Amino acid sequence: MVNATTSARTPATRRPLVLASVMLAMFLTAIEATIVSTAMPGIVSDLGGFALFGWVFSGYLIFQAVTVPIYGKLADLFGRRPVMAAGMALFLAGSALCGLAWNMYALVAFRMLQGLGAGAVQPIAMTIVGDLYSLEERGKIQGYLSSVWAVSSVVGPALGGFFVEYAHWSWVFWINLPIGLLALTGVWFFLRERPAVSRPRIDFAGSALLFFAVGALMLALSVGRDAGVSSAFVPAALAAVSAVMFAGFIRRERAAPEPIMPLSLWRDRLMVVANVASFAAGVVLIGVSAYLPTYAQGVLGRSPTVAGAALTVMSIGWPLAAYIAGKNMPRLGFWKTATTGGVFLVAGALTLWLFRPQWGVVGLGAGSFLIGAGMGFATSTFVVAIQSSVGWNMRGAATALHLFMRSIGTTVGAAALGALMNWRLDARLHESFGRSAPDLSVFDRLLDPAERQTLPAEWLPLLRDALGDGIHFVFAAVLVLAVATALLTVMLPGRKTGLDRREERVAAE
Repeated sequence: MVNATTSARTPATRRPLVLASVMLAMFLTAIEATIVSTAMPGIVSDLGGFALFGWVFSGYLIFQAVTVPIYGKLADLFGRRPVMAAGMALFLAGSALCGLAWNMYALVAFRMLQGLGAGAVQPIAMTIVGDLYSLEERGKIQGYLSSVWAVSSVVGPALGGFFVEYAHWSWVFWINLPIGLLALTGVWFFLRERPAVSRPRIDFAGSALLFFAVGALMLALSVGRDAGVSSAFVPAALAAVSAVMFAGFIRRERAAPEPIMPLSLWRDRLMVVANVASFAAGVVLIGVSAYLPTYAQGVLGRSPTVAGAALTVMSIGWPLAAYIAGKNMPRLGFWKTATTGGVFLVAGALTLWLFRPQWGVVGLGAGSFLIGAGMGFATSTFVVAIQSSVGWNMRGAATALHLFMRSIGTTVGAAALGALMNWRLDARLHESFGRSAPDLSVFDRLLDPAERQTLPAEWLPLLRDALGDGIHFVFAAVLVLAVATALLTVMLPGRKTGLDRREERVAAE
């Protein structure tokens, strides 16, 4: 079958306008977490349903993650433009409905619709860049795409607070409409592709099996994170369903004429190394993102603003390193740029593991920045390397698989690191308080400035020490995963060969 191919080499595609459009689309999905989290107190006060607070985020992220590999394959079958347009349309429809939600159940359902569309944006945006730009240009453009996340981390909270205070929380979602329509218009009118010459065959069975396998896994991890021993049956049952679905999916993919996730991708050494490293890096990312602000607030006693600033510097190091990597990748090759990222990741994780309270928030910021720099060097190299190792008709699936592995890494990491943290905190509480030890909810009170005043004064140093020790255990696990990521970058092929040869081989195929 001959697929659609982008006419990147024809004058019809206006690359700057297409790039601006995909960056706008990525901005919308990147800003979702920060802009909504800032507005959630206002949303809860209006709609009620605090018990569903977490599902406003989990529902979106689960549906986004499970659809990423499916959209990647569809983009290979039907072309980038129509699949990107369909995803954006779903995302914008969900955004419009979220602003009209009448209760928390409706909001969660519409957030799932948003996530269903958002799964198309990042993988296809990166795939379009791989189509439009040469190998020498691609690394630099990845730096531009990384800068979107830095901007969104700063703009998101400010916009969310502005809309809640001066307008209505609905505008947190409705602001997506004009920006999204502008992005959709740009991609539709300025990206040119040649239509497929034969009817593509969609692997519906494989898509369904993958959807339910990943969905059940992410639900098991999300539910299990909060489940005690007495309620462990539900996450265990979901994990069993996921395992059965994954087995069925692999069997289906071996026989499908157009597999939704071609198993041949797992026979390429570069793919395997980059994707496993992406999974490990996802665990590192969630470990820092979730626990560094908690350490700053609960142990150092700093304000949420200062804690957020310590984490935000990661969003500065990431695009900065991605840009530097992109500029030097054609000269240095994949191996040197990726291993540089591995070194920065280990340096950042080591800084956090060795951190002592007397270092202050500057020490946390230093570790955060180094982690961001490591992610910028490593992940931008992985994307460019993967896209350079496959042809057009596999680039969407390959890019989506890579992003999917990082997403699974963050989900598994959130559950595993959360379990590690809870185990250590529970042990420290019993060491400090004996049989009269409070339960883990006492740390909710420690992190709330108003509630903290109601705690006995003699408890505070004990609780801070316990929290610091628990997060120290998490940072130790982050260090292990950072070292694993660094070792995987060393295993990347092409240590002595440049980028050109791999690109030439793909072109010849």
